[in-house]
Amino acid sequence: MAQLGGSQSIEVDAPITACWAIAADVESAPEWQKGLEAMKVLDRDAEGRPSRCETTSDAKVRMVKTIVRFVYEEPTRVSWTQEKGDLKRLDGAWVLEDLGGDRTRVTYTLDGDPGRVLGMLIRGPVEGKLTDVMVNGRPAEFKARVEGT
Repeated sequence: MAQLGGSQSIEVDAPITACWAIAADVESAPEWQKGLEAMKVLDRDAEGRPSRCETTSDAKVRMVKTIVRFVYEEPTRVSWTQEKGDLKRLDGAWVLEDLGGDRTRVTYTLDGDPGRVLGMLIRGPVEGKLTDVMVNGRPAEFKARVEGT
């Protein structure tokens, strides 16, 4: 059965505060994350940040909807966990590490189980393409967003 997941890191020429601003702005993620088609805010936390959102992602074989809960650990981590949705399980995080000299290491982690039916559809080459888009490509997308390239 297919699994979705992995972890990738990249060094970014930007201070951790600039990286935090990108990681914590989950509402704008569909603007720069391939395959993430929509992010609808359902609830906000006491600071006005999205705490629960409905996401729509292109899983190549069909659109996948999930409701995820976000946790913010400023300025080093934004994580999310699926509460409900088309997948059996989904957890992820952006982890930021200040390297000094206005440089930051950004690590993206995703761990998901598509479940039996969707898992049978995304085996083989489709699974590899999904991993490339939804895990391997995320740090480079982040870097381009924060560095403006």
